[in-house]
Amino acid sequence: MNKITKASISGLAIISSAALLAGCAGGTTEPTDPVETSFLACGVSDEGSWSDRSFNQAAYEGLEKAKAEIAGVDIKGFESHGPSDFGPNLDQAVADGCDVIFAVGFNFSDGSLKTAVEANAASHFVWIDGWNEGWDNLKPISYKMAESSYLSGYLAAAYSKTGVVATYGGMDIPAVTDFMLGFENGAHQYGIDSGKSITVLPWQFVGDFGNTQVAKSISDGFIADNADVIFPVAGSLFTATYESIKESGKDVVFMGVDKDVALTSPEYADLTLTSVEKRMTQAVFDVVKDLSSGGAFTTTDYVGTLANDGTGLSDFYDFDGKVDSAIKAKLEELKSAIIAGTIDPTKDPR
Repeated sequence: MNKITKASISGLAIISSAALLAGCAGGTTEPTDPVETSFLACGVSDEGSWSDRSFNQAAYEGLEKAKAEIAGVDIKGFESHGPSDFGPNLDQAVADGCDVIFAVGFNFSDGSLKTAVEANAASHFVWIDGWNEGWDNLKPISYKMAESSYLSGYLAAAYSKTGVVATYGGMDIPAVTDFMLGFENGAHQYGIDSGKSITVLPWQFVGDFGNTQVAKSISDGFIADNADVIFPVAGSLFTATYESIKESGKDVVFMGVDKDVALTSPEYADLTLTSVEKRMTQAVFDVVKDLSSGGAFTTTDYVGTLANDGTGLSDFYDFDGKVDSAIKAKLEELKSAIIAGTIDPTKDPR
């Protein structure tokens, strides 16, 4: 793992936050120079904001990266504060002449995206954490998050002093449970390899990605049940877990999700063992780059894996010296085995 100082982490985070806030004031981001714009890339968020420190933000930063690095590309973002905003935001993106429209999240399976896709055959849509039901104008982006989460579960069990680890989700949907399944199976694999007793507490779900009170209550319960590594798969609700740990006064850490939390939110780095990254930023950028340079729109899935670096674990930063070198080597070995197909992270190893 590379070593990065706290100073560099803070500096990068300040730059990223400033750029994001500048681009996300209000519900939309207006093109700054429409005269020179030749390609307009748009995004419609899942419920929440583009600055959620997690899923939405990672996708939006892909648009920002495209605007910064590709001549002639401009961007526009539409925030959805609830599912009722999905349809109107998609309609507005079509009306605004977006050349490609990213729908961010599994929750667009509510029917809003289906309606927009079928009503606007000339528009190009990309669905993150979605699929294609035979449409000619939609490209899915999906991730095999069980792969990197398997590594995180193995690490969590190895790091744990109590032998108890836990994970909770925002919603009980495949885009969330894929993380949780890999985490649990990886933790059990460590128990088999080490001969130690490892307990993964029963999964719990908040019900959404915004209820900090419920997320904190779940975290409090996990800590009371002796868990000392917690994996919240719930967007920005890791902040509630952080608060719970601080209040407990116990030696507990958590794992970030979607983004490199220790890097992008350094105020939480002191308790972030690692993060399981869903690298949406690069996927969004790659799609925009291809289309804006004249590439043909295709419905072929983009699938993020360990093999193509579409997902992976973040650096350990302050915890680097606390993770045994043998465990680091084992994680690399497991990664290679998953890529080779000799380990299926979705299968319980017991």
